[in-house]
Amino acid sequence: METIGSPDAVLICDDTGFLKKGTKSAGVQRQYSGTAGRTENCQIGTFLAYASARGRALIDRELYLPASWTDDRDRCRAAGIGDEIRFATKNEHFRQMLQRAVDAGVPFAWVTADEAYGQVKHTRFWLEQRGIAHVMATKVNDTVITTRWSEKRVDELIAALPRQRWKRLSGGPGAHGERVYDWARVAIRPCWEDGFGHWVLARRSVSDPTEIAYYVCYGPASSRLKDLVKVAAARWAVEECFQTAKGECGLDHYQVRLYRAWYRHITLSMAALAYLTAVRAQEATKGATHRTSKTSYPSASRRSAG
Repeated sequence: METIGSPDAVLICDDTGFLKKGTKSAGVQRQYSGTAGRTENCQIGTFLAYASARGRALIDRELYLPASWTDDRDRCRAAGIGDEIRFATKNEHFRQMLQRAVDAGVPFAWVTADEAYGQVKHTRFWLEQRGIAHVMATKVNDTVITTRWSEKRVDELIAALPRQRWKRLSGGPGAHGERVYDWARVAIRPCWEDGFGHWVLARRSVSDPTEIAYYVCYGPASSRLKDLVKVAAARWAVEECFQTAKGECGLDHYQVRLYRAWYRHITLSMAALAYLTAVRAQEATKGATHRTSKTSYPSASRRSAG
């Protein structure tokens, strides 16, 4: 936070898989891994990432324990999982990690996550009850309360918008250049309180107009379309964190089986990523200062010539 902390930062939740063999590593089983894109024998870790204009890093983590584990206390004890540790969904991990960030005074303005988290209405309600602004991806058939007190699917709301409501905007640079999409939003909920508003946001592919992603948003009533777009696009920062942490910090390079050992290894890898992020931010600041000083103060020969 000392190097990349910012009041306009975004917190991002996502999970990643760690492919494993055997049945003894804590939390391992055949389950869907977004990393592999299929069901594999793996462990799943839920992570909270922090992203600001100065950098991004992973700041919290939880190991997901399927019910097949928590229902078998002998198996848990063999893997070092205490009897006090009970089953928790990934959404519960998300809320726990976010609450820890709030309690620690981590500065941020928005929260975002993919559909696995955003489609859970009680998670969105939990965020709203705490005044936490968010842009959460959701499923195409999710329903919301409109400004007229009716319940409607998000895709139906967006489909009813006139063509001129769509704006072509960039979500920022990606691996293959600017991530340009068509974006639109529609206000929802009849009552806006405490200066906060509610919207459904949609992102449409430029090359394939049938490819549309949906988000449910809650934030300052003064939020512009491009503000919501910026938050939605920030979700990709967590993918970049995973890629860097696994490629350069050994996040997935371990052979441990015990529950506590997993946390030790993952935490050390996260610390290494945080260190690299801090150094990069400090060097960028030095470079900017150097460029500014060269621009602001002409050389002695130029001064004398003047």
